[in-house]
Amino acid sequence: MSTKNVISSLILAGAISSALASLASAAPLTKEEEQAAAAAHKEKCFGVALKGQNDCAAGPGTTCQGTSTVDFQGNSWKFVRGGTCTSIVLPNGKHGSLTAM
Repeated sequence: MSTKNVISSLILAGAISSALASLASAAPLTKEEEQAAAAAHKEKCFGVALKGQNDCAAGPGTTCQGTSTVDFQGNSWKFVRGGTCTSIVLPNGKHGSLTAM
């Protein structure tokens, strides 16, 4: 096997491994996770999650956790400390929202 083929195989293996890891983490929150967040006085804050770091609701074509496709996607949310969502200032000058944007 040539060096080029070995490198290509390693790159392909890495890409497949990354894709499988992403799929494994993209799952809806369990009822226990939601209850724990509520008990910790957290609230759902839309538009504040970075790409791939949302807690849920990332819009059409996505499954849930970690599936937002862009930073600060308006229809994806992340749990934040209760009472702080609307005071979070985003780079575009907007603020976090308690409802989908």
